[in-house]
Amino acid sequence: MTDRTSSDPAPEAPVRGSWMLVFLIVLCCLVEGLLQLADWGVVGPLRLRTLAYEYAGFWAGQLQSWSPNYPSQAYVMFLTYGFLHGGLLHLIVNMVTLWSLGMAVLDRVGMRGFVLLYAASLLGGAAGFALLASTLAPMVGASGALFGLAGGLLAWGYVDRFTLRQALWPVARAAGLLLLMNGVMWWALDGQLAWETHLGGFITGWVAALLIDPRAREVEAE
Repeated sequence: MTDRTSSDPAPEAPVRGSWMLVFLIVLCCLVEGLLQLADWGVVGPLRLRTLAYEYAGFWAGQLQSWSPNYPSQAYVMFLTYGFLHGGLLHLIVNMVTLWSLGMAVLDRVGMRGFVLLYAASLLGGAAGFALLASTLAPMVGASGALFGLAGGLLAWGYVDRFTLRQALWPVARAAGLLLLMNGVMWWALDGQLAWETHLGGFITGWVAALLIDPRAREVEAE
């Protein structure tokens, strides 16, 4: 047993509300894990993934003349789509991104602010898909909320730097990289990318972030 001396660095305090990030990641992993087991014929019906998409994916047609599978599906799907994914790779990429962006948001506004921003971005992503997409296929994944978190962080970065008269280049560069990443992914996936969801989530996240925390904070100059 050793004693910490006064010269030892103090341990970093845990980020407020980080358990919420863990909860969201575990929930998404459990859902995809169950669907994977069904795909492999280990549990449930082989078409469990199809059923999950039919009942919890986002279908733009449900906002038009389609018959719902259950009452209020047209409303519930605005949230449930974000907890489904298109496979392990889709899940892993989104969960790593969620942890990285989520920790930054939690550090800025705590758990309440994170939940508000995440939920608003999830809804905004779905709204963007509903307004702009022409496909009849379902949309799934947490990307709308993730782009909302990114939009929120960039909004705060813009306000901080503009208010404190610091260079805005880092914000523009990050936005440009997001745009480039979407273009590359759209090309790599042969157009099978819900960019409408990303755009809706990003715009909603930007606006929501400024409502949640409009105050400028000190940032390091670059």
